[in-house]
Amino acid sequence: MITACRLNDDDNLSLTPVKPGDALPSDVIWLDVNQPDDEERDWLEKLFVEDVPEEDEMDDIESSSRFRMGPDGVHILSLFPQRLANDPHGVNMSFTMRKNLLISFREEDVSIVRLLRFYIRHNKTDIRSSLDVLLKLQDLKVDQLSDLIEDAYSTLDETADKIIDDEHVEEILHELINQEEQNSQILQALYDTRRALRFVKKTFETTLDDRQERGIDEVLNDIESILPHTQFLANKINFQLEASMGYTNQKQNKIIKIFSVAAVVFMPPTWIASLYGMNFKHMPELSWTFGYPLSIGLMILSAILTFFLFKKKGWL
Repeated sequence: MITACRLNDDDNLSLTPVKPGDALPSDVIWLDVNQPDDEERDWLEKLFVEDVPEEDEMDDIESSSRFRMGPDGVHILSLFPQRLANDPHGVNMSFTMRKNLLISFREEDVSIVRLLRFYIRHNKTDIRSSLDVLLKLQDLKVDQLSDLIEDAYSTLDETADKIIDDEHVEEILHELINQEEQNSQILQALYDTRRALRFVKKTFETTLDDRQERGIDEVLNDIESILPHTQFLANKINFQLEASMGYTNQKQNKIIKIFSVAAVVFMPPTWIASLYGMNFKHMPELSWTFGYPLSIGLMILSAILTFFLFKKKGWL
C-alpha cells in the first residue's frame, strides 16, 4: 500500500492513496510505502536509480548501510519499537530523502506512522517540508520510548510486590523476560535514533532552518536524559530476576532439606527393622515374649531421639 502526503499551497496537509501507474503530484512531500506487492515495486522502480529496498536489506546494522548518501539521495535506516500482545520487537524503516520528497519503506505496520497520519488528518502537526516529516517521526519515536520506560517502571513496581508470591512465579518470570527484551529494544532504538539525527544534522547542515535545528537538539537532549533510565531499568530487572530465582531456590532447598532430614530420622528405625529381619537361627530376641513390642519401641525411640538432636542443632 502506498500513501502520499501532499502539502497544499495554503500549507495544509492531506493524505491520498496512490496506485501503480498514477502520476505523482508535484506537491507530494512524503510517500509512505507499506508492504508493497510486485506491481507496486515495479512502479516504484521508476522513481529510483537504485533498487527498491528489500526486507533483508533493512536489517543491516553497520553504519555505512544505515546512513549513507546515494544516487537517489540520502538513505537512512531507522529502528522503531513495537509491542504487540506483550511481544516486544523492533521494525526497521527505510527512508530516502531527495530534494523535497521523503520516501519511506516498511514491511510491518508501525504505530508511530499511524499516529503521525492521525495528526496530519486533524491538522495537529507543524510540517512544512519532507525533512519535517522525518524529524517528526523521530520525535514521536522518542516520545513513545519515554512512555514505554514509564510503563516499565509501573510494571516492575507490580512485579516487585509479587516476587515472594508462589502463585505468580511463572507469570513474574515471563513478564521480567519481556521487560528485559523490551528494555533492550528501547536502548537500541535510542542509540539508533541518536545516530540518525546526528547524521541528518551533519548532512543537511546548510539547509536546516532554526526551527529544525532546535527540534533536533531538543530530541537529542531528550535521548540523553532517557538513556540513564534504561540502565536503571536493566539493573532493576536483573535484581528482580535474581531475587525471584533466589526465592525459588530457597523454597526448593527447604523441600530438599525436609526430605534429607526425614531420611536421616528414619535411618535408625530402618536399621533396627533390617537387623531383626535377618533369618539367623540363633537370635535370642526372637523367642522373647516382648521382643516385637521392644523392637517397635526401639524404632520409635531412635526416630524421636534423632529428631530432637536435629532440633537442638538448629537444623530444623
